[in-house]
Amino acid sequence: MIGEIVCSGFGGQGVLVAGMILAYAGMGQDKYVTWFPSYGAEMRGGTANCNVKISEDEIASPYVKEIDVLLAMNETSVDKFENQIKAGGVMVVNSSIVSPNRDFRSDIKVVKVPANEIARREANPKGLNIIMLGAMAGATEIFEPDYLKSAVDKYFADKGKVNPKNSLCFDAGINSCII
Repeated sequence: MIGEIVCSGFGGQGVLVAGMILAYAGMGQDKYVTWFPSYGAEMRGGTANCNVKISEDEIASPYVKEIDVLLAMNETSVDKFENQIKAGGVMVVNSSIVSPNRDFRSDIKVVKVPANEIARREANPKGLNIIMLGAMAGATEIFEPDYLKSAVDKYFADKGKVNPKNSLCFDAGINSCII
């Protein structure tokens, strides 16, 4: 298994798209991938998360039980998933809206990224997920940062949604990791 990832946050933060991009990037490297979404009926503003598995071998179940990497876009995501992260795993936290006084597990690597501030600075309010993916690329070895950045660009280009600010957001995510 290369990685078991959960992306979680409020609907509208691009949580499911972040997971789709990770699955897309895995497929681009001829890996086996699964993407399993979960969200409430209210979508925007409600809770949303997705399980992503990337593997060299066939995957039996799309459900992630022990998380290698958690992208936590809000406090609720940390509350729900922090205890499911493997010892030695990584949690990338949107420090813009997760309490700065919060205590985290000592056996995981916590990467704090002020995603909301970066998105505002880059004038790309829909770039929160791209910022978090950049931080994940900088903090883990699941994908080389340059490869994941190109996969982000290709994912949106294939949908006819080219946004040069995504590249800036991705780079800012890499550069803003506070451990």
